Amino acid sequence: MKKLKLITDDPWLTPYSEAIEGRYVHAVEKEAELTGGRQTLAGFASGHLYFGLHRMPEGWVLREWAPNATAVYLIGVFNGWQKSEDFRFCRKENGNWEIALPVDTLHHEDLYKLLIEWEGGCGERIPAWCRRVVQDEHTKIFSAQVWDPPVPYVSTQRQFKPDASPLLIYECHIGMATPEEKTGTYEAFRTQVLPRIAKNGYNAIQIMAIQEHPYYGSFGYHVSSFFAASSRFGTPDELKHLIDDAHSMGIAVIMDIVHSHAVKNEIEGLGRFDGTPYQYFHAGERREHRQWDSLCFDYGKNEVLHFLLSNCKFWLEEYRFDGFRFDGVTSMLYLSHGMGEAFTCYDDYYNGRQDDDAITYLMLANRLIHEVNPCAVTIAEEVSGMPGLAARLGDGGYGFDYRMSMNIPDFWIKTLKEKKDEDWRPSAIWRETTNRRTDEKTVSYAESHDQALVGDKTIIFWLIDADMYWHMQVNDPNLTVDRGIALHKLIRLVTATTINGGYLNFMGNEFGHPEWIDFPREGNGWSYKYARRQWSLVDDMNLKYHYLGDFDHAMLALIRNVSNFQAVPLQKVWDSDNDQILAYMRNDLLFAFNFNPQRSFADYGFLTTAGRYRVVLNTDDTRFGGFGLTDDSLEHATHYDPLFENEGKEWLKLYLPARTAMVLKRI
Repeated sequence: MKKLKLITDDPWLTPYSEAIEGRYVHAVEKEAELTGGRQTLAGFASGHLYFGLHRMPEGWVLREWAPNATAVYLIGVFNGWQKSEDFRFCRKENGNWEIALPVDTLHHEDLYKLLIEWEGGCGERIPAWCRRVVQDEHTKIFSAQVWDPPVPYVSTQRQFKPDASPLLIYECHIGMATPEEKTGTYEAFRTQVLPRIAKNGYNAIQIMAIQEHPYYGSFGYHVSSFFAASSRFGTPDELKHLIDDAHSMGIAVIMDIVHSHAVKNEIEGLGRFDGTPYQYFHAGERREHRQWDSLCFDYGKNEVLHFLLSNCKFWLEEYRFDGFRFDGVTSMLYLSHGMGEAFTCYDDYYNGRQDDDAITYLMLANRLIHEVNPCAVTIAEEVSGMPGLAARLGDGGYGFDYRMSMNIPDFWIKTLKEKKDEDWRPSAIWRETTNRRTDEKTVSYAESHDQALVGDKTIIFWLIDADMYWHMQVNDPNLTVDRGIALHKLIRLVTATTINGGYLNFMGNEFGHPEWIDFPREGNGWSYKYARRQWSLVDDMNLKYHYLGDFDHAMLALIRNVSNFQAVPLQKVWDSDNDQILAYMRNDLLFAFNFNPQRSFADYGFLTTAGRYRVVLNTDDTRFGGFGLTDDSLEHATHYDPLFENEGKEWLKLYLPARTAMVLKRI
């Protein structure tokens, strides 16, 4: 076969051509096997239209796959939760089961489950393909629920196309988006938080914990019902309304999808759905992910591929999500789940310890998603640096549109924990924020929800710590707070303006939300105190939080004002570790940083494109909690140097106060 572009673009991958080409061929062959050459992949991935509960013109039909079952019964409020021959399923081919019921048997909001029998046992189960699961407030028991409202929600929006120039993502969690000590709702988020996100300048939200999960504190990563939107936040119609409103505001809605593992629960989840431990999952040692206390899908089974691919298509079509951020991709790629692996050279990516079935699934998932919606966005959360993850399938890649730049938040936290301010090195900052493959787009971020979890610290907490509680009034000068606010802005500005794809921020971090995330649990008395966002802090002009929020808004406005900002060439102008100065350009924008905690520099020279420049953003602006040490109304003219006349370069000399950065535009 013709050499793949991934290899021609990176000759260092040539020794691994056989492995890369082999994976591509395997994916192509698997697609042909699944579709039989008679339908598209999207046509194959339509299990949700067959399985699960459906209301038909002639009545209700419910189908499930349970190959090890000897009998299946429907139980619920309609028959007193008792096993009855009137509600016995018929066995079909390929381990499928089906029951048809008169239309007046089931009603909107009726609760139901399956009673599955197998050789030597039986158990109640929630249907694997069900679209609605609710938990009893008193007994805490989960049940499937009929969702058939008299007036179903009808979308008001036409086809939506995400704005990826660049993608500015607000990572969020519906339940903790409320200021009250309770679980937030889709409706509250739609009416109170979405307008705030739009006003701030973000053009995408990445919603966590949508797929139903039994334990709230899992952050949505231990999924039980893959086709059910979490009912603890509201109804399916309310989620659809939220997505419609987001689209009307120009905001894309990306779902945090978990296909890397599943919760171990058996009654609520898929653990032993038909009595066997390996129906959806691996048998033997590979069944459990011991670090995550969860179960690992067997991607080598066509039925599992059908389930997961149909799940992708379902969320795109039923709810009109604009794409997915795939969680735990590293765990999927490697038989070791990436644990204990060094990943120091290309040998580590092609050493025979990769899960080829999982890799094939990821490639097929990306092909399917973009077949269903060519404008959809897919993002891989992957830490090992696997080459080609965000390269096109036809080029030998995995087909993701973006990969997460997980090295950047690790770098910032390590810097804050281990280095004194005077030891910050601009050369290292530049290297970490721009360290990526040129042929793959990335999503850069300074911190996400990971850094905000209890047991860790957010950037603002590393910077200010306990003084956050006592010295955030605008009329209360405090050196620790001043330092923290200054560096918080510098960290975000250099991270957001060196992107080659997108930028992400977790909700509240943009204004330095003062507390970690700790979901209700036995250890904290089931308290919601730390599982919420206190929006009043950023809204209060008497507090310093609004300085950070206002800066974030101005920074995003600057980025969005440049067409295809993420694709504008990025050129380093200067760095000096001794002075702690960094400067780079993107076309007519010059970004100049002084990370020095003590020294300000007068007439600091940068060799740049000749012309006149004016300041368009300054971290030291008093509007953003700075000291206003420079006059930003002045224009700055470059100075002629005959040595660089043929290059069209001249010296731009600036006053750079300590711990500040400014962005200048050539006019």
